[in-house]
Amino acid sequence: MASLLKSSAAISAMTMISRILGLVRDMVLFHLFPVGGATDAFLAANKIPNLLRRFVAEGAFSLAFVPVLAEYKETKSKEALHDLLDHVATTLALILFVISVIGVIAAPLLMMVFAPGFQTKAGAEPELAASLLRITFPYIFFISLSALASSILNTWGKFAIPAFTPVLLNVVMIISMVFFSPYFDEPITAVAWGVFMGGIAQLAFQLPALYRLGMIPKFRYKRGHEGVKKVLKLMTPALFGSSVAQVNLLLNTVIASLLGEGFISWLYSSDRFIEFPLALFGVALGVVILPKLSKDYANTNAESFNAMMNWAIKLAILVAIPATVGLILLAKPILVTVIYNTDAWHDVEMASMSLITYSLGLPAFILVKVLAPGFYSRQDTKTPVKIGIISVFVNIVLSAVIVYPWYKLGYIGPHAGLALAVAVAAYVNASMLYLTLHKEKVLTIDKGYWSYLLRIGLAVVMMTLSILYLMPENDWWQTALIWSRVGALLGLVVTAMVVYLLVLTASGVNLRRMLSH
Repeated sequence: MASLLKSSAAISAMTMISRILGLVRDMVLFHLFPVGGATDAFLAANKIPNLLRRFVAEGAFSLAFVPVLAEYKETKSKEALHDLLDHVATTLALILFVISVIGVIAAPLLMMVFAPGFQTKAGAEPELAASLLRITFPYIFFISLSALASSILNTWGKFAIPAFTPVLLNVVMIISMVFFSPYFDEPITAVAWGVFMGGIAQLAFQLPALYRLGMIPKFRYKRGHEGVKKVLKLMTPALFGSSVAQVNLLLNTVIASLLGEGFISWLYSSDRFIEFPLALFGVALGVVILPKLSKDYANTNAESFNAMMNWAIKLAILVAIPATVGLILLAKPILVTVIYNTDAWHDVEMASMSLITYSLGLPAFILVKVLAPGFYSRQDTKTPVKIGIISVFVNIVLSAVIVYPWYKLGYIGPHAGLALAVAVAAYVNASMLYLTLHKEKVLTIDKGYWSYLLRIGLAVVMMTLSILYLMPENDWWQTALIWSRVGALLGLVVTAMVVYLLVLTASGVNLRRMLSH
């Protein structure tokens, strides 16, 4: 598994670059476009193609296609493999083209459905939101074809290029905001065009690597192609099952648009910091283990399959728990240093509420990314859907129970209740995925897990004490210069990591052995 760890580390390194640039992008966004109607309009409009990206590009398509591709690679001829690639690529492109055209035409209707508050709340800009959605919606066409390229490269063990690809979206968006926004009557329109051009850049970047592998798909269409039918059959339920968290977040956007101006932006900025460790570790682990699990399943190697799942779960826990505690303790310092400035302390306080409650769900978010491949690698896409439906139902019920009375009573921060509902729903999702895998005797947890968790708990307690001892008061964060805030935040993060790792090692956790297992 050492080679898989290296691959995961490569993905994490590239993802780190992308996420850092993503934070820079958001910092530029909230500095050039303060929280308000126009910013809410862009974030709401961008949420829809982003949701489709998670469904199709990072979610359903990749999870359905990679196991089939791995099966063809292991058991079929080279001609059959190329035949599969050609027909899958052609079918995907045709479907995406139709979806993109429909999305552009129906943009006003989509905004009414997914952000109804834009039609009723003061300060909302429904026409602007629909206009921005027309620009950003075709992004789904390019990013999904980019996902096809990434799936091929990942199956051949070429993880670095697909992992680096998202960097290009952030670069293009930053350039659009900084250099081109002054040339638009509505400056935030430049950000939408940055999304559109970023999708093209991500697809184009991977084509040379595909060419070197000899895997550039050709346009070939055959109705009822066996491989395409298999992918679509697996993909249909995976459309929902792979992106339950995104469905929940979209529901949050709908409700937040009804709460008033600023709530969408506060939820978005807090969600960005959950996405950072989630993409860095959860998504990276999921991407790496899926081809290996698919290969083990194709070769009926149950022992290797179980060992891989255990290894991924242990790594997920190792990272998720300290990341959760760190985000909770450092919520305000992170937001005032990275996203907002000291003049927007109200925004910092509001966003920190949802960041804290989102953070509570981070271990579950990461575990879902690790547990779900245990189903998709075995070409079982129906079970995660059934579990996902329950999770979404839990989220809807909790949102109604928590947010509505909170909002009606006039309490501050009802959006934090939305984030809490998503977190609880994620634990329901992760728990049911694990219990089902265990019941089906696909996953048997190794001995020593309780001891492992206790050692992690001890290390987290010591890490927490070190942060509380060293962290300045809120008054300091509100008045300190930017570079002082950056230095203090980095110092706290590094200290926390060092304390955590030292205590883990001292308690008997052999990190080197576990990572190279």
